[in-house]
Amino acid sequence: MVRAYGNPKLNLKDYGYLIRRHPLELWCAGELLNDPTAAWNDVWARSPQAREVASSWLYQDRHRRAQDIRLRTQIEQNAFARMTPYWQRLGFPFERLVSSYATAIGNSSDRPTALAELMGIIVNDGELRPIIRLEELRFAPGTPYHTVMQPSPASSARVVPPPVARALKDVLAGVVQEGTARRLAKAFVGPDGTPILAGGKTGSGDNRFKSFSRRGGLVSARAVNRTATFVFYIGDRYFGVVTASVLGKDADHYRFTSALPVTVLKLLAPAINARFPSQQLSDARPRSSSETHMEGTNRFEAPRKSPVSGEETSEKASFTETVARAPRS
Repeated sequence: MVRAYGNPKLNLKDYGYLIRRHPLELWCAGELLNDPTAAWNDVWARSPQAREVASSWLYQDRHRRAQDIRLRTQIEQNAFARMTPYWQRLGFPFERLVSSYATAIGNSSDRPTALAELMGIIVNDGELRPIIRLEELRFAPGTPYHTVMQPSPASSARVVPPPVARALKDVLAGVVQEGTARRLAKAFVGPDGTPILAGGKTGSGDNRFKSFSRRGGLVSARAVNRTATFVFYIGDRYFGVVTASVLGKDADHYRFTSALPVTVLKLLAPAINARFPSQQLSDARPRSSSETHMEGTNRFEAPRKSPVSGEETSEKASFTETVARAPRS
């Protein structure tokens, strides 16, 4: 370590590069290590030389292109950091957003429950309402100690303007009527045979880890996972997400797309139709802000067929369905 990094020609900027930290962070850490009681004004007064070293690269004309790239990258990272709280208000479950073109157009990693929560916001005209997993708990029924426990009422929060939520709902309906989920068109009907409006968004991913040579050629690739998801709403009371996923190298043996979770939901349509009230959902009264969603998660496993013999193996692909509903009046 001394031979490698004890070179007297290395400056603060070089050490910052070696440990992948900003040079001023490194310098401040050193100052606080030497004087833990130092105040901000004292540290600032001793920092002119460190600040000059840290920013010296900005004044080197021969590195203009690298400077521009670094500045654009920093501006982009700052912008995404400011965007993150707004995404989190809509159910985004992670601490930070990845700065990428994919995220810029709304494509980012997510969890099934977070997707269902976002769909619930859209269905409820832009209101984020608390999700409860249990309606009530009963203990010792039929005895003097009979106890019933229910969740305390929780307030909702407006996170999306109603016109925006309704516009999104119409766009999602188009995905079912004439888009990638059109096999669900007319799948949901009320007891009197009246079609019930449904909408959703499909998505799939063939995620691989790839290595490239200096010239851009592909050196190696391995499967990480394969996923397919359909997040949906049915009428104005039901919403959720169906996800199919295969993790690890076994994902190489699968070729399914988002048509798979859409088909799973279509197979469940008769059971869902049986739960519709006699009154059409589109005519149901608006729900008050004190009402909440109930959420349930079911996991199904199906045996995988060998890509060679076609016989079923012990390995299984998993399907996760998260369905939420607002309570009936």
